Amino acid sequence: MGLDENVEKMQQRQHYKNLWHTDLMGTITADTGWNNVAAEKMREFKRVECSIGYCASYMLRKRALYDDMTRYKCCGGYFPCSGKCGESKCPEFCLVTEVCCCFGTSVSSTRYLLQDEFNIQTTPCDNCIIGFMIILKQVACIFSILACITGSEEIRDIADVLGCIAEIVYCSVCACIQTQHKVEMDKRDNKLDPQPAMGVPLTQHMSRK
Repeated sequence: MGLDENVEKMQQRQHYKNLWHTDLMGTITADTGWNNVAAEKMREFKRVECSIGYCASYMLRKRALYDDMTRYKCCGGYFPCSGKCGESKCPEFCLVTEVCCCFGTSVSSTRYLLQDEFNIQTTPCDNCIIGFMIILKQVACIFSILACITGSEEIRDIADVLGCIAEIVYCSVCACIQTQHKVEMDKRDNKLDPQPAMGVPLTQHMSRK
């Protein structure tokens, strides 16, 4: 998919009619357990990075494809490399590579797949949250570059603080996005818990005058 097609597709998503089953602000209460699992993004054991977030991204993409890996394309088919990475021969390995090397891209690609399948638009609130995450990462990167150029310890300290904050926001937002995907597919696959029925209160609990 070329750049012009990507831009056109992103513009089309702004006019989709449906909404996510839960917005990013509501994912913590929508599926607290999954949100906590997805938030465990980075752990290091003897130089080996083990990330539950990566596993979550892998499972969600596979589930978004209805467990049919013959449909898999790198980055969901939304990037120039898509379809050119040998996906047809070893889709599982390619997906693992995508998730580990381009985690953010793997999360956004799954998001695009679900949006295009169900005509889901992104709410202004979700756009603000995702935009804030991206801008914060960019600002932290700029300060890191400035610290390298100037050699200033003060700028280095600011860059370290911004980098830490940006990483926390990044991990939190990605966890919420993944939870949003999971809830949407639970709805698709009829796996959402039914809402408790409103029952008539027992006689002894009813107020009396």
